[in-house]
Amino acid sequence: MVGGVRVEGSLTCLNLRFAPTGYLRALKHYRHTTMPLIDIKNLQQAAYDFGEARHWGKYHSPKNLAMALSVEVSELVEIFQWQTEDESRAVMSTAKREHVEQELADITIYLTQLVTALGVDLDAAVRAKMEINARKYPVPE
Repeated sequence: MVGGVRVEGSLTCLNLRFAPTGYLRALKHYRHTTMPLIDIKNLQQAAYDFGEARHWGKYHSPKNLAMALSVEVSELVEIFQWQTEDESRAVMSTAKREHVEQELADITIYLTQLVTALGVDLDAAVRAKMEINARKYPVPE
């Protein structure tokens, strides 16, 4: 429980050994296992504790968190604005690396807080969306 909200999920990634055979096969494998695709419980608790220590909880409504998330995504986009495709792919080997990492961290924290505020099981939501995408965009024959 984080702030009275039941939390579930994990930040481990999809096993890439399934990638060549397609999204759906990998998802069917993980759907029947207990291994989460995303585990954010520790981050949920840390973000909650951080905000509570500063009495920020009253500001963490879904509306405010979604707006803050949007701002942080815009800050990430700004780093890539006017870059070529090649420059954007090489950004992590430039002086902008730390800035990119900071913005990604902000995005992850706000997303985690939003998920918590809404009571969303992010692992289940990601699994469901990946299954929808696998059916919508099948692997070419």
